[in-house]
Amino acid sequence: MDSYRIKTINAIAAEGLALFDDRYQVSPDEENPHGIVVRSSPVDIDSYPELLAIARAGAGVNNIPVDAATEKGICVFNTPGANANAVVELVFTMLGIWLRNVHQGISFCQELTGLKGEELNQEVEARKKMFKGVEMAGKTLGVIGLGQIGVRVANAGVHHQMRVIGFDPFPVMGNIHNLSPDVELARSRKEVLEQADYVSVHVPLNKNTRGLVSTDFLKVMKDGAVLFNYARGPVVDEDAVLEALASGKLSGHITDFPSEKFIGHEQILITPHLGASTSESEENCACMAVSELKSYLEYGNITHSVNFPNVEAIPTVWVHTRLIVINHDKPGMIGLVTNILGKHHINIMSYSNESNGTVGYNIIDCENAVSAEVQQEIEACDGVIRTRVITYK
Repeated sequence: MDSYRIKTINAIAAEGLALFDDRYQVSPDEENPHGIVVRSSPVDIDSYPELLAIARAGAGVNNIPVDAATEKGICVFNTPGANANAVVELVFTMLGIWLRNVHQGISFCQELTGLKGEELNQEVEARKKMFKGVEMAGKTLGVIGLGQIGVRVANAGVHHQMRVIGFDPFPVMGNIHNLSPDVELARSRKEVLEQADYVSVHVPLNKNTRGLVSTDFLKVMKDGAVLFNYARGPVVDEDAVLEALASGKLSGHITDFPSEKFIGHEQILITPHLGASTSESEENCACMAVSELKSYLEYGNITHSVNFPNVEAIPTVWVHTRLIVINHDKPGMIGLVTNILGKHHINIMSYSNESNGTVGYNIIDCENAVSAEVQQEIEACDGVIRTRVITYK
């Protein structure tokens, strides 16, 4: 039975770590891990020569060098949806605080210390009109990005009797199927921005979304709109937001990402990266990350990878060895591998292959052993990134 070394980075919820059994050696001090479970800290993959996979307990993977990991044959997982409810609840909590001036009202009440009885009541009644707000119902909410979080934000807007318009340039049908029929799907981002009183951005951070909320983005928005960023800080161009606030284009910005430019601005409401900071969310993310990592290490199965194709296969009781071949997506790779195995009289019981257009991933169940020499022969072939052998007998 194979055993595995696991390194934890950041505090990983105990409920997730409890899923590791006695085949796993788990420690934050592990120097040469097969797998890593991480939250938000940067990962230096060059420091770990035997690393096979990284599981991010969260949705964003901007703290992981995904392209470099792919070239080394390291699978990177995330946990989409595990923290979605926590983010959605916080978005609407903050929207309610903004619309009803709750933050200002709380500050006012703190200033009432020392007043008593009728004097206190009179002060409250005299000044409460300063904090009169508006309701969510009947307003228009625009959602940019309809992943698992974006879909739930849109559905929650409907629940709050808002008109909701959503847009995603590359929608995933599995997510869209969960969208309320009352959510209007826009054909362009411009269509959302022109109509929304409140715009909530829910996109991953990558080279295409960095600085997405730019001067051009903000120019299209409805005058006096409020911008929400509970995705990633660099999605927003801070200078562009400050200019839009100064001109009145935006009436407010609500964000989960404190910055030197934003702190202290009276039109910006900031939370300290609390989106996924609930006990339930941290538990869900940890359990999902560990489950993904275990399935990969023990079976080579992949779900929710950001750089490898998803593929799962259950070995039968007759399988002796499972061979994993990771290759650049190019013609002839399946024939190349099967020819080598045939030459060495290794009988293939089943062969699963998937590609994401960049990486080809092969799970090959064999009736007999695959020697280190055969493994090395395959790995030496042009186009092969990495191989693994998992032994069951």
